[in-house]
Amino acid sequence: MLQKAYYQSTFGCFEIMGSPKGIRSVRLSDHEECPDVPIPEILQDCVQQLDEYFNRKRQNFDLKFDWSGAPPFHVAVWGELVKIPYGRTTSYGWIAEKLGDPKSVRAVGQANKNNRIAIIVPCHRVIAKSGELQGYFYGLDMKRKLLEIENPMSFGEQGSLF
Repeated sequence: MLQKAYYQSTFGCFEIMGSPKGIRSVRLSDHEECPDVPIPEILQDCVQQLDEYFNRKRQNFDLKFDWSGAPPFHVAVWGELVKIPYGRTTSYGWIAEKLGDPKSVRAVGQANKNNRIAIIVPCHRVIAKSGELQGYFYGLDMKRKLLEIENPMSFGEQGSLF
């Protein structure tokens, strides 16, 4: 049975869904402020680890995932995403090559787009081969800010000189 919790971040309210198998989804909700509801026991670690991540006290998540019903190719892509080190990025093409099909770049992009476990399964760490930020279901501004949390020297915004 799926259970639900909420986590309030600087980006907004995240809705977290999970089962005894693991985390099923982490998505921004439509709520501006998270509902004040008890956090189910099976989701407490996830909420705590998200809080540590957003406060720059956690670099690696230690959670189980419930990818029930997801296509096997998507699960394979998501499995590669969790291997991308904190503060680093990779390209869609690199993941396609890692999975043994360099021509599957678009399919890798679709798997990223359908990633249900935002932040924890770090699709925000995947960028274009050229180094440009591309495609993020919450927009490029949020993608840049997440990368800035992880690597402020490379992804921090340049301040104005005048």
